[in-house]
Amino acid sequence: MSVDEGIPVPYVPPADAAEATRVQEELRSRVDLVGPGPSAPATVAGLDVAYAPDGDLLAAAVTVLDAASLAVVDEAVCVGRPAFPYVPGLFAFREMPALLAALDRLTVRPELLVCDGHGLAHPRRFGLACHLGLVTGVPAIGVGKTPLVGSWTGPGPERGDSADLRDEGEVVGRVLRTRDGVRPVFVSVGHRMGLDNAVDRVLALTPRYRLPETTRTADQLCRRALAAAVVSGGDLDRR
Repeated sequence: MSVDEGIPVPYVPPADAAEATRVQEELRSRVDLVGPGPSAPATVAGLDVAYAPDGDLLAAAVTVLDAASLAVVDEAVCVGRPAFPYVPGLFAFREMPALLAALDRLTVRPELLVCDGHGLAHPRRFGLACHLGLVTGVPAIGVGKTPLVGSWTGPGPERGDSADLRDEGEVVGRVLRTRDGVRPVFVSVGHRMGLDNAVDRVLALTPRYRLPETTRTADQLCRRALAAAVVSGGDLDRR
């Protein structure tokens, strides 16, 4: 899946952690951190992954929402095994194949990908949102529930208040309050988006809850798919 303006980078599974680290370091220079990205996308996708308690089974889900009504207009899921061992900083490699398989099953092409995770706000400045954006060619952002790197001061207590997320003197994201008096979320650029636009898109996706509707719907879908797979004895989705 790609769009005209984005030239996809093929995804090649790494053989080990050392190779995965090299991939991140090599590809990060190709990430577009300026964008500007779509300011009024018609469709926005949420991506999330749920894991079985033993970590040996996962369900990757993508939900596509109408950006105006926030109604789900398409969805897809892929159930399988993690594609890579658990290694801090390399978590994206566990989920990429299943997420890409789910994206390929969509019938509605989203104009923006919203990942439950991070983009630039990553130890090597190449989180899941960066990698997915490069591989698909679609503008992408990360919205994390907790920080992976960085420090900040603030933000204020009201919805829309924000503060720079800094790591080693570099602004790598924005700490954003989406509900009055509620814990903030951590927004970072993935690919082909500017940070200010990313923050605006997250605010548009959070009219009622702390987390974007894209994340909420994808989370619900992957949890349902995982529960069904566990009940059926862990049968994998091999389509």
